[in-house]
Amino acid sequence: MSGKSQTRIVWRTGIPRALQRSYRPHRLRHSRSRSTGPWPSIDPAARFDEHVLACVLSRALEEVDAGETTATEATGLSCAELRDLLTLSFPTVPICAFALDEATDPELEMEEELLRDLLLVYARPGDPASARFAKIIARRAMRDDHLWQDLGLFNRAELGRLLAAHFPLLAAGNAKDMKWKKYLYRTLCESEGFSICTAPSCGECRDFDSCFGPEEDESFLARIRNDIDLN
Repeated sequence: MSGKSQTRIVWRTGIPRALQRSYRPHRLRHSRSRSTGPWPSIDPAARFDEHVLACVLSRALEEVDAGETTATEATGLSCAELRDLLTLSFPTVPICAFALDEATDPELEMEEELLRDLLLVYARPGDPASARFAKIIARRAMRDDHLWQDLGLFNRAELGRLLAAHFPLLAAGNAKDMKWKKYLYRTLCESEGFSICTAPSCGECRDFDSCFGPEEDESFLARIRNDIDLN
């Protein structure tokens, strides 16, 4: 079996095995001797970021394998950024599975560029992870599903946690729990000085459910797992 095929099977289960191991509380990445004292702590926020990246890369690998796009086009990251990410965060995953040699740096349409710039304005200052997520979110938001599904996350709550962690002021503005993609575009339009809605209030808008309705669909990774189980 080729390295790419093996990697695809690992990622199709949802989270790569290397990441699964890092989530087990009795197994830490850091080694210690008897003389070094207590186990060093692992930042839960960093572990959650890694989980999100694993979900995004799972989606990207599926799309690459289906011949729909390249890894850079799927993630919004440059070849160098994606290579560094894989090397540092997922060293056991063969980079060749993402076919970076066949990819070019992604080109941005105006809509994506505006959304990326908005996210970068609200990103945590000086935080490379926040800047990277701004690029990823802007690119995945160009897809047609709910944003949490576009990112390959398990549920909507994970998206809320991600945005609150890396774009806290932006996330705090969604006090009425509008759907995140709708909220981002509404914020973008307001920043540009115009409105995308002519209703006097949300309560009187005929599209209320489109903005505030439930997002309880099955996650993309769950659909993949169910397909594996059925076959």
